Amino acid sequence: MVKTMDNKSVYLDNNATTALAQEVLEAMLPYLREQFYNPSSSYPEAKGPRDAIEAARESVARLLGAGAKSEILFTSGATEANNAALWGVLRANPDRRHIVTTQVEHPAVLEVTKELERNGYRVTRLGVDRDGTLDKVELLQAIEKDTAIVSIMHGNNETGVIFPIAELSRIVKAVDSKVVFHTDATQTVGKIPLNLTKGLPDVDILTLSAHKLHGPKGTGAMFVRRGVRWRPWLIGGHQERSRRAGTENVAGIVGLGVAARLAMHNFVQETRLKLLRDKLEAAILEAIPNVFVNGQNAERLPNTTSFAFEYVEGESILLALSDAGICASSGSACTSGSLDPSHVLKAMHIPFSAAHGSLRISTSRYTTEAEVQRLIDVLPGIISSLRRISPYWDNETNAPRADVDVFVQEKYR
Repeated sequence: MVKTMDNKSVYLDNNATTALAQEVLEAMLPYLREQFYNPSSSYPEAKGPRDAIEAARESVARLLGAGAKSEILFTSGATEANNAALWGVLRANPDRRHIVTTQVEHPAVLEVTKELERNGYRVTRLGVDRDGTLDKVELLQAIEKDTAIVSIMHGNNETGVIFPIAELSRIVKAVDSKVVFHTDATQTVGKIPLNLTKGLPDVDILTLSAHKLHGPKGTGAMFVRRGVRWRPWLIGGHQERSRRAGTENVAGIVGLGVAARLAMHNFVQETRLKLLRDKLEAAILEAIPNVFVNGQNAERLPNTTSFAFEYVEGESILLALSDAGICASSGSACTSGSLDPSHVLKAMHIPFSAAHGSLRISTSRYTTEAEVQRLIDVLPGIISSLRRISPYWDNETNAPRADVDVFVQEKYR
């Protein structure tokens, strides 16, 4: 593997996970060593871990603009939090048997809704257009008399497309105020400012994961607005005010708290990351033919670009980038073992010829301009090399072959 001058690979897959911030690590270490006490214990030594959890709760509440820190509870990550959101609302509202979600959700929501269907619930999955945006009229029409919950992600993990959650949640509440609105904000928390009190007053439940904002893996959180009909998912002890059983991961929670405080001081990076993203997209679109940016015309996360290269395979692109010392992905890390095109790109009606050649680039506040430039320097050569061996590419014209058979054309349409 070719690496940079400081012998480090270029990491451009921050939507999969982020590097642990040094400040986070330093804050966690005491709770992995001398401050190991169970925060639920009654002796004085347990007060330190207990107070640390509450300080972290306050930090997460401030990051989200929650009305009170009591509306925050800690989990093992966004997957658990999403499960808890969906199952918890349905358990609290047994007479409501219908769920509304989208076709482009993360598997942590998508697979839960499939399981709910196997348990007799009805699920409506809203489609998206070519830019990955939702039809608000379709959402309005999808709400039924027994709809229990609407679950729509805030920012898409593959394309970076941001859904207008404030407006969508307002539409839902206008139709039926008893419907619970949940948003999986795993990709937006810490990247763009949020305010659940002023900006998102109709969002009832929000879920997140620490490792997407330079915190530790294995820790997440839920915002559950006071008064929302919801029941705990994990049953056992009385931790988290009896809302999530199990001895708290004190070190992880402390790490999330520090990551939340750091994020609040780093929103100024949003403009820099958007400039880096725009520079990358402009350079690639100019240098490489038959490529487009998925969701280019929609509002997107400042750190995320999803390319679609026609007539090449995404896995081959990733292998070549890896050989060049660049870490990237073709989409969600949770589905990287599949050879099928991403369910997100399928829902966006991306042509088959391009959906197989997807490449996601996601930066962080630690990403440098030199690292993005490294990708700009090597990617055109990689795509050119792969197309030279493609049976559908004409090397003389540097364009798709004119005689690609009808079956392939239909398949690619």
